[in-house]
Amino acid sequence: MNTATQNLENDHVHILRLTDIMLAMVEQKCSETDHFELVVNLIRNFADGLHHAKEEELLFPLLGEKGFSPEHGPVAVMLMEHVQGRNFVKGVIDGIVELKNGKSEAIHLVYENLTGYANLLQNHISKENNILFRMADQMFSADEQQTLIDQFAVVESEADPEYNAKNSIAKIDFLASVYIQ
Repeated sequence: MNTATQNLENDHVHILRLTDIMLAMVEQKCSETDHFELVVNLIRNFADGLHHAKEEELLFPLLGEKGFSPEHGPVAVMLMEHVQGRNFVKGVIDGIVELKNGKSEAIHLVYENLTGYANLLQNHISKENNILFRMADQMFSADEQQTLIDQFAVVESEADPEYNAKNSIAKIDFLASVYIQ
């Protein structure tokens, strides 16, 4: 049986590739603002806009119905980490703006926030895949799983076509061809 968590874990494969690319960009001392902007757009539209929407709007509320508090425990930690990730993205954006305004030292702000985001997400995804999703699988009935899968499909169909899963993966593949040997 396909599960809602399998759908989310499939997204995680591509998000983890993106975090590897981000770390490679820092290691290789990338200075391509258009590539930084593409990473930001992938995070905002695919990782956050599509994937986190499925979690925050659908999965986590159902877990709440099963007794998981959004203020305490694993769901609260995941939500807090989503906010931390958004703060790192804001730092990347701030650095890009400064770079475009001629402040070359702002590259360090970009690198620091790309690294922070990548490290956060790698740990975050490990916790979701290995702990939270396994708990969800034990709690959800087959009908609840199917309902989530159907709801995920609606979220995916409403995504910005430029950053739907297929196009986001193609953009990640492009960045990987540049930064991952």
